[in-house]
Amino acid sequence: MSGHGAESFAELPVAPKPPLRRFHQARWDEPIIFELSSPGRRGMAVPEPGAEKVELPAGVGRATPPALPEMSQLHVLRHYLRLSQENLGVDLNIDVGQGTCTMKYSPKVNDQFANAIAELHPLQHEETVQGVLEIYWRMERMLAEISGMSRVSLQPGSGSAAIYANIAMIRAYHAARGEGHRDQVITTMFSHPSNAACAKTAGYEVITLMPDANGLPDLEALRAAVGPRTAALMITNPEDTGIYNSRIKEFVDLVHEVGGLACYDQANANGILGITRARDAGFDLCHFNLHKTFSTPHACGGPAAGACGVSPDLEPFLPGPVVSFDGSSYGLETPAQTVGKIRPFLGVTPNIVRAYAWIMALGAEGLREVAETAVLNNNYLMHKVLQIPGASAPWDQRRIEQVRYSWQELSEETGVHSEEIGVRAADFGVHYWTSHHPYLVPEPFTLEPTESYSREDLDEYAAILEHVASEARRDPEFVKGAPYNQTIHKIDPTPLDDPKQWAPTWRAYVRKHLSAGG
Repeated sequence: MSGHGAESFAELPVAPKPPLRRFHQARWDEPIIFELSSPGRRGMAVPEPGAEKVELPAGVGRATPPALPEMSQLHVLRHYLRLSQENLGVDLNIDVGQGTCTMKYSPKVNDQFANAIAELHPLQHEETVQGVLEIYWRMERMLAEISGMSRVSLQPGSGSAAIYANIAMIRAYHAARGEGHRDQVITTMFSHPSNAACAKTAGYEVITLMPDANGLPDLEALRAAVGPRTAALMITNPEDTGIYNSRIKEFVDLVHEVGGLACYDQANANGILGITRARDAGFDLCHFNLHKTFSTPHACGGPAAGACGVSPDLEPFLPGPVVSFDGSSYGLETPAQTVGKIRPFLGVTPNIVRAYAWIMALGAEGLREVAETAVLNNNYLMHKVLQIPGASAPWDQRRIEQVRYSWQELSEETGVHSEEIGVRAADFGVHYWTSHHPYLVPEPFTLEPTESYSREDLDEYAAILEHVASEARRDPEFVKGAPYNQTIHKIDPTPLDDPKQWAPTWRAYVRKHLSAGG
């Protein structure tokens, strides 16, 4: 290039930007870290002989050193960076394809706040953790204001754990009133499956309401289902279709008329923050997923964080401990008729800190803007997706924060299924999700863009879906053969159908396999 000056260099031709972003996932065939261990390697200097030692209390020290991998810092760094390159995630790609899970950006400054308390120990005396207890106390009250409830517990360690806590409180409430005969829980087909699963785990008979012609839970079916055995209605709103049930108070009133409780699953609250509140619709209990709505990381399925809110009548049953404040100091208290602990210690403190920082940074007006932006993004993306031939959205209803779409028309024309389209989409570095089973919406795909994504992001995501749909029409077998740019090929589903491989316990194997005649 020595013959070119700066001006002539600027005039050199530049390759045009490809219509879709070029992507190829790294593949390292990386062993597990224990296989990389080499005796004698160290990541830091070994203390000099005779260096001062810390004397541990009797019974605390190990008889033998822990069997940890022996590696240099360079090799540890290399190992985990390679693994990170084999992942997709919200910080790397356009992650709108995890509908119902609200995959939003988590500000990195909040990670710094969480790291600042990393050395706290859950058994420290209350006097030494006043700052963290204050965060819990304030967080409980902010969530109480957001939901309209009177008291909140941050003790559950996930959304499903919070749902189970609510079920436990429902059971304890009815037992305290001498109404232990209430053994039925009503939920809906498009509410989160954890509602039915937790109720079933707690021993309840589950009644599931199917959608009516408008895609909403059938109010007349609820009217027929409620009765003296009704313990509770557990319902998500908006449901996992993105449709908001504007008649929700009628559902709550019907349950209350027969003495049941109404429990609001607010995992889909990202489009209604600052606009509607659970208590205003008459709900007795609710829960939030802090790892969804309030921007703490999902972290590959954990650690999550749940939050249970209740009306005054249910405060005595809250899982504990909860944080109290006497005007001068913060402490822990156990509600009088508590259902007990849902997880060890107080809660998932790092994620409580992250969620607290996120709320404090936004304020009340900012939370409402989050909801408004999420709804705007979702409806913009829906407009783009529905322009793709072969894509549809059942039920002519407005959507809030997500949409459950269908590729039924495209699948009938090409033989390519929704899951195969999702696998091919991964070749372009984006995530795509079908939906919860059962597939009541045929050939489903569920997208939730949240407030985190720009118009350009949504345009790019829609263009990828349009491109894959076009490929399916031109060469169905090519799409079915995907992925081509990923670290692995298709996962073998055979083990999922073999109870000997997936049953976590003998009891589960007997119940799910032998009892079914297997």
